[in-house]
Amino acid sequence: QVQLVESGGGLVEYGDSLRLSCAASGRTLSTMAWFRQAPGKEREFVASIRWSSRTTYYADFAKGRFTISKDNTKDTCYLQMNSLKPEDTAVYYCAARITTPWKPMSLETGGEYFGSWGQGTQVTVSS
Repeated sequence: QVQLVESGGGLVEYGDSLRLSCAASGRTLSTMAWFRQAPGKEREFVASIRWSSRTTYYADFAKGRFTISKDNTKDTCYLQMNSLKPEDTAVYYCAARITTPWKPMSLETGGEYFGSWGQGTQVTVSS
């Protein structure tokens, strides 16, 4: 079991930046990811990163604006979000996987691949 604690959400204005953090503890990870869920919408994949490498994968809407990174010394994953838009408003969740991945990251964007989830952090972007 992996415990995940997120932080960094808040209320920002259009065009602002925000960095989310997710501290992990408990098990050795293979992959961490960020998902988000806006009101009335389904949860969607944002980005993922392999823990043993720096390999990353992004949803199309996140490319060029969001950056996922990790600090192995702190067992922490980050999501840097720039040029935020009102449509980025959502609860952001970090997720972790301990099992060895066997598919390309592009094929593992569903929540079913991740066994541990954080409590979520609200990001609100005002126009």
